[in-house]
Amino acid sequence: MDNRVEVREFLTSRRAKVSPARAGLPTSGQRRVPGLRRSEVAALAGMSVEYYAKLERGALAGVSAGVLDAIARALQLDDAERAHLLRLAHEADGSNVLVRPRRRPKAWSVRPSLQWSLDAITNAPAIVGNNRSDLVAANQLGRAMYWEHFADPSSPPNFARFIFLDGAASRFYPDWDLAADMCVANLRTAAGVDPHDKGLHDLVGELSTRSDAFRRRWGSHNVRTHGTGVKQFHHHIVGDLTLAYETLDLRAEPGLGITIYTAEPGSTSDDALRLLTSWAASHAPATIAGDLPVE
Repeated sequence: MDNRVEVREFLTSRRAKVSPARAGLPTSGQRRVPGLRRSEVAALAGMSVEYYAKLERGALAGVSAGVLDAIARALQLDDAERAHLLRLAHEADGSNVLVRPRRRPKAWSVRPSLQWSLDAITNAPAIVGNNRSDLVAANQLGRAMYWEHFADPSSPPNFARFIFLDGAASRFYPDWDLAADMCVANLRTAAGVDPHDKGLHDLVGELSTRSDAFRRRWGSHNVRTHGTGVKQFHHHIVGDLTLAYETLDLRAEPGLGITIYTAEPGSTSDDALRLLTSWAASHAPATIAGDLPVE
């Protein structure tokens, strides 16, 4: 991905989201652009408009942490957006190379010890995913929960392809718009972590061509930190599920994370998970088919 284009589009999109009133600025007079003007961002950040305009055009190489912090404050960036801006700046001057995920072999298969660890979790869905939203490993309950994502047995499931290309997604995710927004924001964050990931490039290109809904969201440049929260699902066997999740990075596998879903004890979702456990014993797919291409 072109770093200067990414910087320009990200800063422009963040500037458009901050209204003058939200920034504590006067709102009188007709405005030709949504959000803040460049001159207003420059004033809030304590720099000349010429210098800010240069930065917004993508020239972040060599910019100090203090300048980046001033821009983040002026644009009211959240933690995920601030981290994304820093990664873009590091990519511009080449220092991001040092912290990119190491490249793995052409094909990756789940280690037996990792699968044993997943299988040891017997009362909660547990899955392993990568930054491209591939579902690369799961325990029995995880495979049962994401049963419909395994519709194509020839390749490992991918959350983004399921959400944007499979009609079943609108039923599985009751708040489909939220699921779609989160999915794309995760992919946009991953692009900032490793902008040279060919697999991610290919996925974004495919979805941009095949889905207007994906293309619009990708153009919004939203990013997010994926770690914990609550999600709503509608499983075709057990019905509605409200599940908390925790995602943990796998130290031995950079770029991979394990997500564990749990229900509030005694809740209807807890009962539904127990039912899903019984159903999974005879219906869940045994494994994720094939090796996962990672580049």
